[in-house]
Amino acid sequence: MSSPNLTLQLSVTGSNVGAGKLGSLSESFNIQSLYQLLAGTSTGQADTVFEDTRTIAASGTDILDLNAALTDRFGASVSLLHVKLIIVRAAAGNTNNVQIGGAASNTFNGPFSSATHKVGVPPGEMVVFTNATGAGWAVTASTADQFQIANSGAGTSVTYDILIVGTST
Repeated sequence: MSSPNLTLQLSVTGSNVGAGKLGSLSESFNIQSLYQLLAGTSTGQADTVFEDTRTIAASGTDILDLNAALTDRFGASVSLLHVKLIIVRAAAGNTNNVQIGGAASNTFNGPFSSATHKVGVPPGEMVVFTNATGAGWAVTASTADQFQIANSGAGTSVTYDILIVGTST
């Protein structure tokens, strides 16, 4: 089993400029979030990491069993009971979107409010879902542990990078 220590820092800064009645107007914005997960199984901690680069055939699906069927880079079995961080990055060379969510059965809802909800990740883009400061999203063996990643279309395969961090207890 791995012992992760990770920091996720998200930062968006910029300005918005527009024309006003008496000249141009400008506003600045700065949104920052910092998440740290130390090794462990309590709030704000994680003890399990799964990361991989995967390819899905045209119109295909990739079902990740979060509670039993994954193997980490060290060859150890990954069995999550709580998920604290999910990052999915679609390869820039993809033609189709990488679609997250909506497994047909035993769906891990995680950041989604329903088993049917899905998010499309366009080529070259990524999504980040966090529940790092709490206990994480629950994974329930055999009833809520199937995380679906799919190819949104026909004709070509899609490739994606995935990082899932959580706890095994």
